[in-house]
Amino acid sequence: MRIRHPHPRSHARTTAVLGAAAALLASSACDSQSTGASSSSSTTLAISVFGTPNSFEPTQLLEGQQMYIWDSVYDTLLIQDNKGRLQPGAAESWQYSSDARTLTLKLRTGMKFSSGSPVGSAAVKATLERIKATPGPNQGVLASVASVEAPDAHTVVIKLKQPDGSLLTSLSTAAGVIGDPKTMTSKSAALNPVGSGPYTLDKGATVNGSVYVLKRRDDYWNKKAYPFSTVKIRVIADQTAAANALKAGETNAGTIDVTQVGSFKSAGFETNHVQATAVAALVLGDRAGDVLKPLGDVRVRKAITMAFDRAKMVKQLLGGSGRPTEQIFNPKGPGHDPALDQTYSYDPAAAKRLLSEAGYPDGFSVIMPSLVFTKPFEPTFSQALADIGVKVKWQPVPAQQSVSALASKKYPMFLIVDGLNTTPIEARNFYSPTGYRNVFNSTDPELTKLLDRANRELDPAKAADAYQEINKFGVENAWYAPVFYIGSDWATKKGITYLGDGSSTLATIRQFGVADQAS
Repeated sequence: MRIRHPHPRSHARTTAVLGAAAALLASSACDSQSTGASSSSSTTLAISVFGTPNSFEPTQLLEGQQMYIWDSVYDTLLIQDNKGRLQPGAAESWQYSSDARTLTLKLRTGMKFSSGSPVGSAAVKATLERIKATPGPNQGVLASVASVEAPDAHTVVIKLKQPDGSLLTSLSTAAGVIGDPKTMTSKSAALNPVGSGPYTLDKGATVNGSVYVLKRRDDYWNKKAYPFSTVKIRVIADQTAAANALKAGETNAGTIDVTQVGSFKSAGFETNHVQATAVAALVLGDRAGDVLKPLGDVRVRKAITMAFDRAKMVKQLLGGSGRPTEQIFNPKGPGHDPALDQTYSYDPAAAKRLLSEAGYPDGFSVIMPSLVFTKPFEPTFSQALADIGVKVKWQPVPAQQSVSALASKKYPMFLIVDGLNTTPIEARNFYSPTGYRNVFNSTDPELTKLLDRANRELDPAKAADAYQEINKFGVENAWYAPVFYIGSDWATKKGITYLGDGSSTLATIRQFGVADQAS
C-alpha cells in the first residue's frame, strides 16, 4: 500500500511505514489448473518483505508478509484461490453436519513431511490441539473448537461448541497448518520448520533476518501448481531500497509506489493495480460510553463518519491508489454492499448539528494512540475531526506495543490500517463480541441474531445475505468510521506475472505465475 505525501523527501519513508503496517496487521491461492504451470520450470521468484518473521513454529505463525515463507513450507487443510474461493488443500473434501456443529475433513493420501514421515489425521489433530492450547496469534481463531478426533488415518472430525462461519476460511490460513508432531514442539521449529508443503527452507542459503531461500520439493503432491523451483525472499525494510532492488534485478516482483508505475512500465516491467488491499478506518470502539461518554450516543458516532472528505483524501493521501469507503468489508467479498457507501455524505455542518443534538455543541476531546502506521495520516484526520469540534491528542505508542495498546480498552477510538480479509473473517473480527477489533466487546440483540444466522448458514448465498445485513448494521449504527481502501501496485519482471486482484489478500507465492503459462 502506498500514500502520496506533500514532502517528496519523506514520501519513501511514508510508503514504507504503510507497507510495514499491512505486514503487521493483515491482511490468494490457486490450484493446479489456475496457473497452468509446468512442473519442469526452473524459474526463480525473488521478492522482498519489510520485516523478519517472528517464528515458523506452528502456534506462532503471523499472517501478512511472513506468510510468503511459512505458507510455502506448510500445507494448510484448505487453500484460497485468487478469487478468494476455498479449494482443497491437504483436505481433499469436507462436509458439515446439518446443525453446522461437526466438520468432517478427508485428507488426501500419500502426503509426506519433508522429514519423510507420513502426514495423517494424527498430525492434524496434534497441530490443531497445540494451536488451541498455546497462547499465540491463532489461539483465539480456534475458540469455537470443542474437540478434534482422528477416527482413522485420513479422517479428521472437528466438533464445535457453537457454529462458526469463519472456521473453513481459518483452515486456509495459519490455524490450518499441519506440523510434524515429532519436531513442532522443539525449539528448532522456530527457525527450522518441518512441514509437508511444496517447499523446504534451505538452511545453508538462508540467513535469518536477511534472506530466506525456499527449494521446491520434487515429491510434493501438487508440484505442478508451483512453477518456481526456487523462491528467494529478502528482508528490505526501506521501500526505496526495495524498489531499487527490483530495478537492479535482485528481486523480480514487488509492490511499488503509484508514482513509480510509469517508470517501471518504461523499463519493461508488467504492472498490475489492485484497488483495495487494506482499509483505513476509525474504530469507534467505546459504544457504551464507558471511557468516553460521547461515543455512547449513536448521533456522535454518525457525526464522526460525516467529517471526512473521502474522495479528496484518496487523491491527496494515496495519489489516487485506492477508493473511498464507508464500510469495512472487502469490496470483492459477498458481505460488501455498494449501496452502503451512500449512507453518509461529507457534511461538517450536519455533523456539528448532530453533536449539538447529542448534547455536545462545543464538541469534545479524545486521546488516540499514535502508531507507526497512523503517523502519515494524523494531520489530515486531526483537521477533519477538529472541523466538527472533536479535538484529538495523539499519544505516542512504541511499535512493539501497537497490538497490546489497541486491545487495552485505554483508547475509546483509534485509527487502524488493516489488511482486507474474507467476509466471514471480517464479520468475526469486527462484529463478534470477542472479535479482536471489537475491543470493548460490544453486543446488540439484533447483531447477535445476525451473527448466529451467518454462522449456522451452510448455503453460501443465504450466508452472503446475512453478512450483508451485519455490514448494514455496522454502517447504520456507526460502529466504525471507514474512510478509504488502500490500493497496491505490483511490478513484475518479464517472465513473472502477478495473479491477484484483491479477492484474496493472503500473502502467498500462489499469487505469482510464469507469464507465458499463467492464465
